[in-house]
Amino acid sequence: MKRILVIHGPNLNLLGKREPAVYGKTTLLQINNSLKALSRRLKVKLTIKQTNVEGEIVDLIQGARAKFDGILINPAAYTHTSVAIRDAIAASGIATIEVHLSNIYAREEFRQKSLISPVANGTVLGFGSKSYLLGLEALLDIIS
Repeated sequence: MKRILVIHGPNLNLLGKREPAVYGKTTLLQINNSLKALSRRLKVKLTIKQTNVEGEIVDLIQGARAKFDGILINPAAYTHTSVAIRDAIAASGIATIEVHLSNIYAREEFRQKSLISPVANGTVLGFGSKSYLLGLEALLDIIS
């Protein structure tokens, strides 16, 4: 059974309440439940974490090496600022898919640069909560 680490970055715990015009009305719990339902159908084991702390995300990525086959990550605001998360992904050697609810390239200029995309195997963005499901399916295609 494939093992996938799902990492939700900062402020994603506020989904459903935070800027619904941008991020939608779907809550993080609903996203997680959808991921779990898909993982059961695909016979994948998920471990899901959410943190607002950059260093904790780095620790999760570094610790994933011996435990997981792939990482599905929404680095949220750290997408545009975190060299540390970028470097952890690059050093991990683990297949990684970056996901975003919104299309970052259609947003403010400072959000249009991802430090993560160059070290990820792929990026799924702009499909709302479905970005996570598409990302999980893509990740499984890569690691299978």
